[in-house]
Amino acid sequence: MSKKHAAYLVMDDMGDFVTDFHLSFEPMAALGWETTTVPWRSEPDWNEFDAVYICVPWDYPQFADEFLSVLKEIDRSSALLLNDLSTVRWNLDKSYMKEVAARGDDIVPSSWYDGFAAADVAGFFTGHDVDKVVIKPTVGGNALDTFILTNPVPDDMLELLAERFTGRPFFVQPFIESIRDEGEYSLFFFNGEYSHAIVKTPKAGDFRVQEEHGAEITPTAAPEGLLDVAQRVFSHIEPLPVYGRGDWVRGPDGRFLLMELELIEPSLYLRTDSGAALRFALAFDHRFEELAGK
Repeated sequence: MSKKHAAYLVMDDMGDFVTDFHLSFEPMAALGWETTTVPWRSEPDWNEFDAVYICVPWDYPQFADEFLSVLKEIDRSSALLLNDLSTVRWNLDKSYMKEVAARGDDIVPSSWYDGFAAADVAGFFTGHDVDKVVIKPTVGGNALDTFILTNPVPDDMLELLAERFTGRPFFVQPFIESIRDEGEYSLFFFNGEYSHAIVKTPKAGDFRVQEEHGAEITPTAAPEGLLDVAQRVFSHIEPLPVYGRGDWVRGPDGRFLLMELELIEPSLYLRTDSGAALRFALAFDHRFEELAGK
C-alpha cells in the first residue's frame, strides 16, 4: 500500500482549546495515511500533500478573508481539500440558515441585520414576541461576540453592541430556555452516514455550550425523532460533506430546532464514541479514493 499524506490544518497556538483529533491518527495510518498537523498560516507547499483536512483552525473567524485565501490556494494545488471549497464558502456565513429554512427544515427563528442601529433594538424582541434574545455575528465561532439581551437593553450594553456590530452583519434569535436544562444536542455525520451524538449543557448561570466556557459534554443516543430530523437536513446538503455536525435544541413546542451546521472545522468529539475515529478515517479515505480516481 503506497503511503498517502494528509495535512491537518490547525492554529499556530491551540491555547486552552480541547481537541481530540489525534485519535484519528491510528485508524488513518491503518488505511495508509501519514498525518501531519500544519498551521494554516505556515505557507507550506500544499502540493506535497495528497489531502488537506480543515481540522482545528479555530481562530479563522477573526481572519476570514485571509483564511479563505489560504483555502483557495490549497484548492488550486494538487491536494484534495476536505471539506471542499464550495462547502466552506456556503457554511462560512451563517446566513446559509435562510436556505436551510427555505427547504422546510426547522431552525431557531432568526432575524437578520447588516449592521447595528439602536433604533432596531426594540424589534429584536417584538419580532420574536419574547423578552430575551441572543445576538450573534454571522461569521464567528466559540460564542465570540455572542450576547444574551433582555428587554429593555441597558445603555452600557447598547454601547457595546454598537462597538461590536456597527457595519458588521449579525442575526438575532429568541433565547431557547431548554438549552439550560436539557442542553444542546450535536449529531455527527461522515459521508452522510450518522456516526454518534452528544449533549452539551452549559455550566450554572451560563448559556454557552463550549467546553472552554465550562460546559459539560455527555455522550448520548439521539432523542426520539431527532435522528430523522438530522438525516433530512444532511440529505439536502450538496455536495455531500465528508464530515459534519449539526446542533439542535428543543423548542417550546417540543420540535427540534437547528441552531447551526458545522461543516468547516467542527470539533468531532471523537473521544465520546469508541468507533467514531475509525468511521471518520474510513469516510475520509473513501472520499479521497473516490475523487482521486477522477
